[in-house]
Amino acid sequence: QVQLAESGGGLVQPGGSLRISCTLSGRNFRSFTTGWFRQAPGKDREFVATIFRSSSNTYYADSVKGRFTISRDNAKNTVYLQMNSLKPEDTGVYYCAGDGTIILSSIRDPRGYDYWGQGTQVTVSS
Repeated sequence: QVQLAESGGGLVQPGGSLRISCTLSGRNFRSFTTGWFRQAPGKDREFVATIFRSSSNTYYADSVKGRFTISRDNAKNTVYLQMNSLKPEDTGVYYCAGDGTIILSSIRDPRGYDYWGQGTQVTVSS
């Protein structure tokens, strides 16, 4: 059974940094594309970043490019999202997503991912 578990959310001031983590169990981590989406109240879930399974190439939403970094530790079956220069508009529930067969053209679409974590709240506020 595939499970994704996020951790590390919290409250941070604008301009601050936070790192959230997602650990995968039940599947070969190297064969999985893992990514992050976020959802603010009243808004649709939106793509943040992903790291592709075979190439380990990374992809980002324009809104976070240059501020966020996605990485993974294969030995720990964990993907990280380092978030710097945080803004109030980064506030939301951050979800980890994973899929073993997603194609590159679908990585920004939440419908392309079969597995999801429970989410972790990130609040950027003074």
